[in-house]
Amino acid sequence: MDQVALDPAALTLDCDEFAARSAAEDWAGAAALVQGEFLEGLAVPDANEFENWLAAERLAWRTRGVETLTRLAESLLDAGDPGGAQAAALRAMALEPAAEPAARAAMRALALAGDRAAALDVADRLAAGLRERLGMEPAPETRRLVERVKEARVGRRVAAAPSGARARPPLVGRGDALMCLNAAWARARGGAGELILIEGEPGEGKTRLANELLDRARLEDATVAACRAVPSEARTAWSGVAGLLAGGMAAAPGLAGAPPAALAALGALEPDLGARFPAIPDAMEPARAFAAAVRAAAEEQPVLLALDDAQDLDAATADALPQVARDLGGRRVLVVLCVEIGGGRLDWVETLRAHLGRELRGAVIRLERLDGVALDALARWWLPRYDDDEIARILRRLERDTAGVPLLVTAVLEAVADGFRLSPDAPAWPSERRTLVDTLPGDLPPAVVGAVCLRFRQLPEDTQPILAAAAALGERLTADTLARATRLARRDVDRALDRLEWDRWLVADARGYGFAAPIVRAILIQEMVTPGQVRRYRAATGA
Repeated sequence: MDQVALDPAALTLDCDEFAARSAAEDWAGAAALVQGEFLEGLAVPDANEFENWLAAERLAWRTRGVETLTRLAESLLDAGDPGGAQAAALRAMALEPAAEPAARAAMRALALAGDRAAALDVADRLAAGLRERLGMEPAPETRRLVERVKEARVGRRVAAAPSGARARPPLVGRGDALMCLNAAWARARGGAGELILIEGEPGEGKTRLANELLDRARLEDATVAACRAVPSEARTAWSGVAGLLAGGMAAAPGLAGAPPAALAALGALEPDLGARFPAIPDAMEPARAFAAAVRAAAEEQPVLLALDDAQDLDAATADALPQVARDLGGRRVLVVLCVEIGGGRLDWVETLRAHLGRELRGAVIRLERLDGVALDALARWWLPRYDDDEIARILRRLERDTAGVPLLVTAVLEAVADGFRLSPDAPAWPSERRTLVDTLPGDLPPAVVGAVCLRFRQLPEDTQPILAAAAALGERLTADTLARATRLARRDVDRALDRLEWDRWLVADARGYGFAAPIVRAILIQEMVTPGQVRRYRAATGA
């Protein structure tokens, strides 16, 4: 009798390839093979045993597909790609509407992308799917995430993309740095706290990188405290500690477990805390008091402390940081410091750096300018209709006009997307041995100055005066101050500030707003805000 056999070398099965890629944790490759049900469309009438086997296999492969898509979504979130994570997680939910890990990944991705309403809609669909399919309610972890999405602020205030705002560009060229931050936070949550120092020149994305971690931590069971230092507050002792208290530490669960002497000392720095914990005769020294308060809070849940523009910290806080970091070692605490190279008082940074990796756990993340691969990715995101030749031309101009500084790259690409026409080739920038830290607006290429001005003109008319007043008035501003300067209603000022923070013109902490980049403020003062406006805004606020 003749026999027929299959040659294994001549046959490949997508199930085998899926299993191999999953085993290698190639989640993107495995997810690409998740295409519908196992043996979709196949049925054999009157073959009950086969149908039972087929149903079991379909359930097993569907479960593996959902798990793979969820793993892909989580890895994309860790790499700073909420858009890709959202797509993968929603594909998983399409396969299994009651898959809670996939739903949580989708909710995080949507919240981080600024679409809080869509994140809450996913939660509603999950709850309905669980009730209909399993007669169950969402797990406590899912319910806590829903509450976090409702309460959290991506940044300090903005919980969702303001009306008319475009999506934020993806984080490119910083995948390794973000993974390092995420890994440090995971270790800190496990009890191995450390300190991360993020260094870079102005405009290289230190704030954006730190905020990627902060935004994620705000969606977890964690205490997050963040603040920015500004030069004018460097003369006020312990202003950095006061900023962290106002930026989240004062409201930390478990704080009341700190010694009364510590709480009294901190209450003298933060009015709301002082109202809860009045002064006593034997208050602690502020550095020891702050470390004791963080230790108490970390007993309740992990703590993330972030200080941006730390080169401008007051001397008392800066000098105490190395000892505070050592005191918090072995606790569920991560300290993140963003420091501008070449600015401010940096001897204490050298002290920290010398101790990192020795008696102080942690690492230094040094940001560089964007390379060609990152520039290409950003250009294609901003200009999706450009062909390869057009992209190549814009990349040459970006390399010449921006030197790969992310701040300037984004400004130029956004302006080009809005119709800005680049002038004929200008001299390369920056000139030798010059950086953004010592560049005046007049030294910038015309393309950069023109791009910033066009971005300003593209803002809604009721938002432009708020940004102009912020440029005229200085380093840290409150909504009330800007309302007085512009004579606009507070609700209109709040709406404008949401837009300006979302578009990264301004950054904020609990004490107010400031420019994300001083060079942008200088461009606006030189090109877009008249001397008469400056005098009027300052007179209205007594500045």
